[in-house]
Amino acid sequence: MNSLIFGILGAANAGASSYSGIILILLMIALMYFFMIRPQQKQRKQHQSMMDSLHPGDEVVTIGRLHGKVDSINKQDRTVTLDCEGIYLTFDMVAIARVIKQSDANHDTKTDVKAAKDDQATKEKATAAPDKDDHQDQTDKSTDNPEK
Repeated sequence: MNSLIFGILGAANAGASSYSGIILILLMIALMYFFMIRPQQKQRKQHQSMMDSLHPGDEVVTIGRLHGKVDSINKQDRTVTLDCEGIYLTFDMVAIARVIKQSDANHDTKTDVKAAKDDQATKEKATAAPDKDDHQDQTDKSTDNPEK
């Protein structure tokens, strides 16, 4: 068995090159992991996050290059019903290649949440402490009016 492995690897001296053959195999496995397996795992995670953020009204393209709007999503069966100009077609979720445009309802909701957080932060800053300019304006007004 060992002579077969060394013969395949082209090793002439069995004693000195036994470790180099094992190192070569391990190196090939590591390269295969970094160039094939890891990028595929990244793509799978990106696709899963895209599927998790999919909502009715989103415009999508399937792997067959069919364009349509998401009408409904069945999470249990992992299917999506697309509205393609009045024709409703059901696809597996893995058949969705990409999302072209998020629906306006989803975009507005995200925008509204962000705007509400910004408004709340602005109100907190305004009520936290008055600015020096506001304090100076109040003292100028009190000195301008001798009646007070």
